[in-house]
Amino acid sequence: MNPVSLFDLEAMAEQVMPHHKWTFVDAGASDEITVRRNREAFDEITVNPRFLVDVGNRDSSIEVLGEKIDFPVMVAPAGSQRDVHPDGERATAAAAGSMGTLYTLPTGSGYSIEEVADVATGPLWFQLYHFDDEVTELLVTRAKAAGYKAICLTIDTPSPSPKERDVRNAHMPTPGLYWGSLLRPVDRSDLIMRRSVGIPDMMDWEPPEFTGLTWERLEWLRNLTGLPLVIKGIRTLEDAVMCAEYGADAIVVSNHGGRQLDCTRSSIETLPEISDAVGDNLEVYLDSGVRRGMDALKAIALGARGVFVGRPLFWGLANGGEAGVRQMLDIMRTEFDRAMAYCGCRTVDDIHRGLVSLNSDFRTRV
Repeated sequence: MNPVSLFDLEAMAEQVMPHHKWTFVDAGASDEITVRRNREAFDEITVNPRFLVDVGNRDSSIEVLGEKIDFPVMVAPAGSQRDVHPDGERATAAAAGSMGTLYTLPTGSGYSIEEVADVATGPLWFQLYHFDDEVTELLVTRAKAAGYKAICLTIDTPSPSPKERDVRNAHMPTPGLYWGSLLRPVDRSDLIMRRSVGIPDMMDWEPPEFTGLTWERLEWLRNLTGLPLVIKGIRTLEDAVMCAEYGADAIVVSNHGGRQLDCTRSSIETLPEISDAVGDNLEVYLDSGVRRGMDALKAIALGARGVFVGRPLFWGLANGGEAGVRQMLDIMRTEFDRAMAYCGCRTVDDIHRGLVSLNSDFRTRV
């Protein structure tokens, strides 16, 4: 079967992935209300097409913290990629680069910061879970030396949140497929044991002792490398404003795909108020629930500069590794280009809020 949409790719991945690995990727926190809401809220937004506009030469490129990418769909950080395909993060980074977009390497990558940089041809961000000052300094300075363009700090996992489907399946990570950046080529496995570094939605993860990374310490983190600082996991207007006040360069409006905390609003519901408040002061991105190129257009119309996809990268990996991830991104790029044409947009800058309508239920929630 040749997938026509990401939903086709999802169905194909479920058929080939072992059940416990599939549910690790697919599941959300608790009753998975937020997972469903992420999609339902996108579906509630309608589009107002515009015609009799010359859209013969469309340009879907954008700039991301000064780096040009070919279309505004990027790859989110997500661990466990080597559990799905042996090439893991290297395959995903290579696919993103070949498609002209950005890849964000997770802290829990199975391959090291340097090993992924060696195969990447597009811009890279390094995603950070802060467990300990020593570990953080080691990781971010290596990321800068390897050519990563930004540090993307994930803030929305203050405690472990094993997904109930994983608990029922007794899912555990495959030994040896994680923490590539803390093993070879720089052997610091002692830090893993001593600091209880782990994956926040795994059953065996124990929260490290609180080490004091608060709003006031963001400047310390920035000063370690001087790289732009992106804050990922913003769910409220209040935290978005704090990011602007404390000098973040960008934020990702995200509920972690509904994987960590249930019963929150979807990311797309919170986006308009956040972009209105801080969009002039920092770059605003969105993830959680993006499955169509039209979803990307809706998010941009509501104030995002671009979007990230997370679970779909696993669907691609499961169906051919690098080629599968490339196929996933190509589907998204084609759909986004078509959406631009139907909305009379020659460039991404032409996308505006008047191109979408929010039904009364959505407006009430927003």
